[in-house]
Amino acid sequence: MSAAAVALLARCALLWLLGSAWGVFSAPEEGEAAGAGRQGVPELPTVVLAILARNAQHSCATDHNVDNTTEILGEWFTAMERHYRHIEWRAEDEPSSYADELGPKHWSNERFEHVMRLKQGALNFARAERADYILFTDTDSILTNNQTLKFLMAQNKTVIAPMLDSQTYYSNFWCGITPQGYYRRTADYFPTKNRQRVGCFPVPMVYAAFLMDLRKGETAKMAFYPPHPSYTWPFDDIIVFAYSCQAAGVQIYLSNQEHFGYINVPVKSHQTLEDESINFVHLILEAMVDGPPMTPSKHVYLPPKRLSKIGFDEIFLINLARRPDRRHRMLSALSELEIDPKLVDAVDGSALNSSDIKKLGVDLLPGYYDPFSGRTLTKGEVGCFLSHHYVWKEIVERGLDKSVVLEDDVRFQPYFKKRLLRLMDELEQVQLDWDLIYLGRKQVNSEDEEPVEDVRNLVVAEYSYWTLAYVISLRGAQKLIDAQPLSKILPVDEFLPIMYDKHPNSDYKKYFPTRDLQVYSVHPLLVYPTHYTGEAKWMSDTETSTIWDDDSHKTKWSGSQKTMKDTRTIGSGTTGHSFHPASRDEL
Repeated sequence: MSAAAVALLARCALLWLLGSAWGVFSAPEEGEAAGAGRQGVPELPTVVLAILARNAQHSCATDHNVDNTTEILGEWFTAMERHYRHIEWRAEDEPSSYADELGPKHWSNERFEHVMRLKQGALNFARAERADYILFTDTDSILTNNQTLKFLMAQNKTVIAPMLDSQTYYSNFWCGITPQGYYRRTADYFPTKNRQRVGCFPVPMVYAAFLMDLRKGETAKMAFYPPHPSYTWPFDDIIVFAYSCQAAGVQIYLSNQEHFGYINVPVKSHQTLEDESINFVHLILEAMVDGPPMTPSKHVYLPPKRLSKIGFDEIFLINLARRPDRRHRMLSALSELEIDPKLVDAVDGSALNSSDIKKLGVDLLPGYYDPFSGRTLTKGEVGCFLSHHYVWKEIVERGLDKSVVLEDDVRFQPYFKKRLLRLMDELEQVQLDWDLIYLGRKQVNSEDEEPVEDVRNLVVAEYSYWTLAYVISLRGAQKLIDAQPLSKILPVDEFLPIMYDKHPNSDYKKYFPTRDLQVYSVHPLLVYPTHYTGEAKWMSDTETSTIWDDDSHKTKWSGSQKTMKDTRTIGSGTTGHSFHPASRDEL
């Protein structure tokens, strides 16, 4: 994907990537030749890194650029050049576009040919320097595993790629190819991508990041440009290379034995650099949840984020003080989205004893039992309710017209901010009467919900669980406070459906005679939980707790229907509507 070539020839490049994996090494001292052998230190293989970049400010952070890619790469080279034996830097910033391209993300024939020539130039350079290996990588391939080179070399394959993870089912390989050179769906792709089968597998196509072992004689027959004399497949650099490998009798391999890094989902040709940047931000957010996170280079200046309330009066982030990991992740995620939250210290229900709860004026709603476990209220649920109640009180006291409330176990969906701002604009245009809008929830019943006329992706909310994220008005907060819920408490995600008169239990509803909260939900949702019941990292401070009025009675509850994944949302989340299929996408 790209277009400016950088060739880095270095024995120390390997050291830079592998650290102390082969012993304790350091960069060459001043006046010492890079790659010079030291007493007792084995000579390391020589590796060429061919880096391709075009309009990649979002991840570099080149030729035909319209953004700041060249400057960012130049800054990085200045800081890092002493670690490499040789750097060849070819930047072409003019012209900023190809004559036959429709936009900066359009892959025209002229662009494909230029990329093939650049890759061939890097390959020729590696052969001329008698390098042992060449690693091709794009700037949207983020290698987070510093053992990647060592691991790939140990597989002893002529061509091998590390499998890269993404926000969707997209990755950097194909499992099948037609006789005409097009993608062929196979039964192996998803088990491989999802690591349901793990190993080093033969595949017909890899791209974005892969290693060639130039010590093997068959690589002399492989080329990017010009295409093989008998080539009739599509004019595309990755397909040309796949055909070249096939013609040379070279089997390509893919390894998913480790988590090597990430790849950004490419945008379609009519989309913009802003779309690609938004995709990349979402990739960063997903890496924060699933790990390992991506860390920006300390050798490149990053301008400070311009954080704002994005048109809201306040954005509340509720977090338990004893969950600093969640706090750090959420603050980092919101910073990437350029959102400025107010941190609210959640009420820690587990720290409250029964007498503390009584002093707060908290009493159980008569007859309440959890519909799934049969237990009564937990202290964790009391703490959760008090935390939201505190936020509602602040909204009323400060007179905040519209606010966002977020819990700290939220996974943001692509285009979160853009879609939220569009929603608020449309609400303003149609003057919709609303009190609360779910941004993330679990719809309890399977019935279709009524769409809201003249507002895209908004429905009238039916009975729902979760308070992950919602927008709330001043009037809505006032209605919730006026209901005086603490003296007849139940879980907050049961209270809200009562207040908009969609809760199925009429016995509960009689304690709240005024049930006129105007509640809607975005559809598809803008946030989901980070984890669900049964997943390795799932944790609940509300479900696993002690009974609200009995300090000795632990719930021993490992998750209910509330915290299980809603299978109806599969396909409308990270793998759904927000990402358009691209030519190289499995979808």
